[in-house]
Order: sequence, then C-alpha cells, then structure tokens
Amino acid sequence: MNKIKVSIAFTFLILTFANGHSQSKSENPNFIIILADDLGYGDVGFTGSTQIKTPHIDALASGGVVFSDGYVSAPVCAPSRAGLITGRNQVNFGYDNNLSEPLPQFNKEYSGLPIEEKTIADRLSELGYVNGIIGKWHLGEEEQFHPLERGFDEFWGYLGGGHNYFQTEFKGAKYDRPIISNYKKPQSITYLTDDKGDECVDFIRRHRDEPFFLYASFNAPHAPMQATEADLKLYAHIKDEKRRTYAAMVHRLDVNIGRMIKELKTQDIHDNTVIVFLSDNGGPDTNNGSINAPFNGRKGILLEGGIRVPFVLSYPEKLKSGVYDKAVTSLDLAPTFVALAGGEITKNDNFDGVNLFPYLINQGTENPHETLMWRFTISAGIRKGNWKLVRLPDRLPLLYNLDKDPSEQNNVASENNDLVQSMLKELGNWDVSTPHILFLEGSKWRRNQLDLYDKSYQLEQPKN
Repeated sequence: MNKIKVSIAFTFLILTFANGHSQSKSENPNFIIILADDLGYGDVGFTGSTQIKTPHIDALASGGVVFSDGYVSAPVCAPSRAGLITGRNQVNFGYDNNLSEPLPQFNKEYSGLPIEEKTIADRLSELGYVNGIIGKWHLGEEEQFHPLERGFDEFWGYLGGGHNYFQTEFKGAKYDRPIISNYKKPQSITYLTDDKGDECVDFIRRHRDEPFFLYASFNAPHAPMQATEADLKLYAHIKDEKRRTYAAMVHRLDVNIGRMIKELKTQDIHDNTVIVFLSDNGGPDTNNGSINAPFNGRKGILLEGGIRVPFVLSYPEKLKSGVYDKAVTSLDLAPTFVALAGGEITKNDNFDGVNLFPYLINQGTENPHETLMWRFTISAGIRKGNWKLVRLPDRLPLLYNLDKDPSEQNNVASENNDLVQSMLKELGNWDVSTPHILFLEGSKWRRNQLDLYDKSYQLEQPKN
C-alpha cells in the first residue's frame, strides 16, 4: 500500500494520447479481461507482496494505469462477474446472491444472468468484434444463460463456479465436470491454469487480424488448492501448507499472464490492446491462504478486503503509466470498452459504470463516481467520497474514513451522526428501489457472512 501512495505522490503522469500509428491489423483496439478468482489484495508484487513473486503482473502494472481504489460490485464470484460482464450493478436486476443450486421455492429458469441484460460481448459483437471466453462462466447453466447465447463466439471452459486443476475421472462431482468447447475437442487437462493459458494464446494467435474481446476467466487461486510439484518447490520455505500451495497457484497464474502478453507482442498487437487485470473479489483468507493486507475483511463481506481488488488497465498506444487514485469499479469496464470500440452510449443502456477514458486522459476533472453502493445478502454498503458506511442486521452502522483509516480499524459512526443518517437514507432509498431477487443461496451463508465481520484479519505482509 505504501508503494501505491508513494507512486501517487511522484510518479503519476498525466495520461495522454501517444504518438504513432496503431500496431494492430485492426483500427479498433482489442480487449482482454484477465480475471483472477479469490486473489488476495496483498498477494501480488505491485500491491506490496514480497513473499509471492508476480513479475509479469507487476510489469503489466508498471506499464499501465493502477487503480489504487479499484472495486468490484460484490464480495463473491457470481454477482461480481454479473456486474463486470454487464456494466450494471447486479442488484439492479435481482442478482445479489451467489449462484448455487436453486432452492425449491425458486424457478431454476431464472438462476443465471437475466437474458434481458446485455453483456460486453453482446455490445462488442454489434461493433464487429469476435468474442471468446476461456475458463469459468458461473452466470447460469441453463441453455439460455450459456456464453454462446450471450454474445460470445467461442467458449472453452466450464459453466460452474470451479474446477479441479488436474485431470480427474468424472463421477458427477461439481469440480470434475468435463471441459466443454464449441470450436475444438477439449484436450485432457494437464494443469488447468496452463491449459487456459494455452487457449488464450491460441485465441490471440487465431484472431490477430480482427478486433477481438478475450475474457480470460481464470479460476486460480480459487479452491481446490492444487499446485504442481515444481511450483510448490519454489515456495518450499513457506511453512503453512495451504499458503505454500496458494503462492504456487498465484505464481502459475502469473506465468500464463506473461505468456499472453508475449504473444500479443509477437503478433505486433500489444500496443493496441486494452488489457485489464483484476480479481473477482477479495481473498477468503484462511479458506485458501490469501492475504488482503493492508485491508480489513475478506471474501463474502463488504469491508475493503472483500471488495477492493488489485486492478490494472493497460493500453500502451493511448495511455502512459501511472496511478489513478479516485474510486473506480469493475462496472466501468463495459462502457469504457464500448466507447473505445466506437460505440455510442445512451441513457437507455442503463449502465451503472462510466466510460473511464476521459478521466484517464485528464478530460474529466471530476471523480468518476461520487457514490458507490453495494448490497450482498445480509449486508449493504455505501462509499461517498472518502467516507464508507456498512449496514448490518445485528448492530448499529459502521462508518470509516478511508483517507485516514484505509484498514477500517476505527468505527467513527457515533461521532458523525448526521453523516450516518444521510448515508443510510441514500443507501436505503436505493435498496428499496431495486427488484426482488431472482434466486437465493442457502441460509447457512447468512450466518457465516455475519460472523465474518467479527473476525480479525492480517493487515501486514508476511516477512518471508
């Protein structure tokens, strides 16, 4: 975190259009979203990790724009991905629970991303792009929710929320389902992160001469905790077995990100490709060995550790490197991509995100978002400026000044009663204006999530 603050102070460069013509065979930029799964905020080099080495991710960050206050729209996988892929706060279309087996009182035909909602792929398809997804979908398994029905031309991966990393015999378990693909007979799994890297590199190679959108949806370092022996040896000095395996999984993710960037350069399309790297939510700490330092909280809750993520946007042809220190959200990616691809954004699109590009080239002096709001099962939250409020069912609201207290250690609600009331009112007005939920996860998770607010979390990096 100190590294980011120092960078803001003296390395932020006004972002400007670069000279020179496009390297791409296409005039329009390509787009790649590289999405990690359950990655801890503090577990890559550019956010402060010294224990886990991520040279390729760090190189992407040093050459791009780092969003120091970058958020996702939910603290768990499926709703966060629903927001990212649509540019709309998923609560505004009833998707504020995690996707799981539908409870009997709900219709499984609605357990997924509503068909009325347009995805990034839908919008880019209308602008002449070829769209591919490699990896995890987790936005519905019924036919109408399938990626190929949601604007994607190619799919290699799985529809559920996770998968084994090594080849297993299919016996019906949720993590050993066969890989599915519409453009090839899927190969046997070697190590899943490497296999996804292979497919991403191949996608880039095959579509180098046309504008493309690649959704590189990795599941690393999401459970099950499985790493190669070679990678485990690199982190043999880490005594905790789960943390060691986690570090090895993040390392392998970094290697494959490096392979993708190398292929873009080989094909001479790197500079005209917008690459975004982020995680779908914060790390679940003890569940997979992740660390969200310096932030409090974890996956599943609305403290910073659950929703603030490592977040980078690289576009070498148009943007110079630096750190952008105003709050942005994964909801901004869809409108940003559409605008950069030459599309028109209107009020009828109902985007909750904004086109970030004018802010990044200093055309917009205001904050992209004066207010950000979240709701997830038992909790809701609002950030307004540097103030953040979290509303829970069993206690008075929590209020933090993130400028003075980014680790959310000092609840100052009792000292700011008027502010608490105004923020609660704004949050509540949004809350009651949203539609009914489409599906509901099991009730055990409500108890689990509430208990997570009372845990203590590691706020410092490990020393070795």
